[in-house]
Parts: sequence; C-alpha cells; structure tokens
Amino acid sequence: MDIPARAGRREWAALAVLSLAAMLMTFDMFVLLLALPDLSADLRPSTVEQLWILDIYGFVVGGFLVTMGTLGDRIGRRRLLQLGAIFFAVASIIAAYAPTAELLIAARALLGLAGATLAPSTLALISNMFRDPAQMGQAIGIWAGSFALGSILGPVVGGFMLAHFWWGSVFLIAVPVMVVLLVLLPILVPEFKSPDAPKLDLASAALSLGAMLGFIYFIKELSRYGLEPLSTAIGLAGVALGIVFAKRQLRLANPMLDLSMFRNRKFSTMLVGLLLYGIVGASCLLFMTQFFTSVSNLSPLQAALCLLPGMVVAVASSMIAPLVARRVRPAYLIGYGLFGVAAAFIWFSQIDATSGPLPLIIGYAIIGLCDGPLVSLGTGLVISAAPPEKAGQSSSMAQVSNEAGAALGVALLGSVGSLVYISQLDATMPADVPAAAADAARENVAGAVAEAGQLAEPARTDLLDVARDAFTSGVNVFGWVAAVVVVAAAVFIIGTLKHVPPMSEVEEQGQDQDPDGAQAAEGAAVGASDQVK
Repeated sequence: MDIPARAGRREWAALAVLSLAAMLMTFDMFVLLLALPDLSADLRPSTVEQLWILDIYGFVVGGFLVTMGTLGDRIGRRRLLQLGAIFFAVASIIAAYAPTAELLIAARALLGLAGATLAPSTLALISNMFRDPAQMGQAIGIWAGSFALGSILGPVVGGFMLAHFWWGSVFLIAVPVMVVLLVLLPILVPEFKSPDAPKLDLASAALSLGAMLGFIYFIKELSRYGLEPLSTAIGLAGVALGIVFAKRQLRLANPMLDLSMFRNRKFSTMLVGLLLYGIVGASCLLFMTQFFTSVSNLSPLQAALCLLPGMVVAVASSMIAPLVARRVRPAYLIGYGLFGVAAAFIWFSQIDATSGPLPLIIGYAIIGLCDGPLVSLGTGLVISAAPPEKAGQSSSMAQVSNEAGAALGVALLGSVGSLVYISQLDATMPADVPAAAADAARENVAGAVAEAGQLAEPARTDLLDVARDAFTSGVNVFGWVAAVVVVAAAVFIIGTLKHVPPMSEVEEQGQDQDPDGAQAAEGAAVGASDQVK
C-alpha cells in the first residue's frame, strides 16, 4: 500500500479556518454564562425559561449530531459546514436582539441546529485533508486545542464586551467569524463527499433525534430534581427509540449509522474512553466554578479567569501529544496521562473550605497537561479506525460520546456531591439559623450564600461556614469518585490498545499493522472514491 500523500500549506491554512468554527462553540458557551445575569435582568425569564435558555443548545446539538454527520457524508462536508455557518450567524443576530425570553430560546435552538454541523463537519474535513497519520494527529491536536482556546477567549472577550456594551453584544461576536469562514472555505477547503453515502432516512433521523433528546432531557432533569415520573418516562422512551434505531440500522442495506464500525477495537475503546472522561470533565468544571464563586467568594469573571491557566496548558498539551505519539504507543501516552489526571482529582479530595482557589487552579493545570493525549489522540484513533467515506459518521460519534458523557457526569457526579452537601448540612446546621434560611441553603451552596446575606451576625457567619464546609466535602468525595473513573478508563485503554504502534512505525509501514487495522487500511484504499472538488 502506498504511503498517503502529505498535506501542504493549503491544507494547514484550511485547518486554521476550520479551527475557527470549533473554537466558536466553546466561546459561545462561556460568553452566555457571563451574559446570563444581564439578560435575565433585561428579559426577566422565569426559572423554567432560564433553564431552557441554557439547555436548549445542548439538547439540539446532541439530538442532531448523528444526522448531521451522515448528511455531510452525502451532500458534502464543506457544503454542510457552510450551511451551518450561515444559520449560526443568523441565529446569533436573532439572539443578540431578542426582545423576549421565548425568542431567545428559539434562537438558541437554531444555534444548536447549526452547532450540530460544526464539530462533525470540521473533524471529517480534517480527516480527509490529512491522510498522513502523523499529520492527521497533529491536525486533530490543533483542532482539539481550539476548543480550549475558545474557553480562554470567551471569558476575556465576553467580559470586555459586557463591560462596554449590552448583553446581546456577546452573541454578535460570532457573526464576523462566520463571515470569514464563509469567505475562506471555498478558497482553502476542498469538498469531500461519499458517492456511496446513504440517502437521508427520515425515519432513522427521527429515531436518532428522539433517542438523544429523551436521554439528555432525562439526565438533566435527574441532576436537578432526582427521579420523577415524567422525566423517567421520557428517558425510557429515549432508550426504546435508541433500540429501535439500532435495529433499523442493522436491517438497512446502507444505514445512516454503520454499526459495524463498533467492531473495531480502536473505535469502540476510544468512544468509551471519551465517554468516561466526559463524565468527570464536565462535572469537574461544575464543582470548580461553584467553589470559586460560593466558597472562595470570587466574581463569575474572576472564577472564569482562574480556569485560564489550565486551559492554556490544555491547548499546548493537545498540540504536543501527537508529536510525542510518534515515539510512544498511543495507549501508554493516553493511559499514563489519565493516571496524572487521577492524581489531580485525589488532590481535590484533600482540600478544605479555607484552601482558597490556588490548589484548584494548580490541579486544573495538571489536568489540562495530562488529558491532552486523550482529547487529541483519542479523537484521532476514532477517526482513523473508520473508512474515509464514513468520516462524518465517525466524527459525529466522537461528539456524541462527549455530549453524553458531559450530561451523565453533571447528573450522576453532581448528584453525589449534592447528597454529600445536604447530608453534612443537615448534620451541622447551627441552631441560630432560621428554618426558612436553612431550607433555602439545602438547595445548593449558592443559595446558602445568598440566604446568608439576609441574616444578621452570628447566624450569617455560622450558615456560611457550615454550607462552605459541606460543599467542600462534596468536592472531596467527587475527587475520589472521579479518580476511580479515570483510573478505570486508563487501565481499559492500555489493556485494549497497547498493540497500536507509535505513529513513526505506522509511517514506516505505510499502513496500520494492528489486528484492527483491516478497516483502516480498507478505508485508506477506498479513500480515492470520495468525490473531491
């Protein structure tokens, strides 16, 4: 088999354009969190409406990922990305000038529909442009780093805009970025689509949408209200639709999602790894931001800035990991990196309410340094395990693992922390705290801090002390649980993929020689059948 052609300057320039779209996804999330207090004061949404403003984007993204991945394979990945950019820009303008909460929710839903095209399309295009294994690893590392870069720029740029303009201005930042994307895409990025891609099966698309929406809705409601009949019924309906979807794919001659990809150990192992890490990653951010604001008494902007060192390190780690993987087996690099992440979580289990933000800042930097191999190399292994004509499907599954892991993490580990918090609060609540204030404090630590501000001394200090101690105990328990999950993921990945060679050996051989390499080799062989314009 011939060694794949190496990418040139045009492909690297195209990567910079595609990374803009990826960066904007996390950027948009952070600026919304910063803008939430101002837009709430202006639009006065109800509690339910405020939750929908926050959640509808993730619901729609998760629901349409599989459909958009397959659609990109059929109509062209660049074309789908262009359509997504147009919708993202239009939705951003609507959100910026929304006069009501209802219209803002609708705009966020449209943003979610557009966002569902961005990650799978950009990742699929990268896998098509960079066929050399080492270059693909570097390109995916840069792509993964752009998500962290968006998290860095979001608080800084968003904070500046909110200091000088109205809340809607943070949404307008996306518009010029999308205009640049639309101008440069036809110049730098070639079109790729598969001539054998399945027609859009509306029944499969509806089943996929229903399954993801039902699952994500149940998990989010579980994290807030526990098991309730309505949300549980919706969750079970989502599971049932997922089973019907899978059975339909097995019957179709040309399915929307080729389930045979899961037979490849690289593909299935790394999807599990990304899912497990998504569980602890999302909940880690949840606990850290609450600790910064409610225990260390920082402003939301200060809390966001405390995350920046870890995000800067994460960007560098994602970009460096593919270079190290040229000499080190990916499983060892990913697995030992996860052991480092577990060490940081164990450190979190030792902090107390008086520790201040510095231990968490340092710990998050360690996490950023050590999770880069999983984010970049893990995603690369998922993509390389699938044939090029199914890049859209494999890219969408990588994102589904991240979305599902994040939803599970916030629900499950968030609930664990909440149980610890409430249990310790009930056991240590001072007698001088009024019953109404104590009940409000049981909701969450932010509610305890707000309620304490209405009390006189010494009840004020007493409530703050016990609430902050109780929340920190929840963080301690989270640290131990997260460490166990991460160690399990590391052992699983090392044990399953230790046979996968370093990138330099793959280059020398011209193909993947591991036992699962048949599909990757076959994919590279038929890659020429992709229509390239």
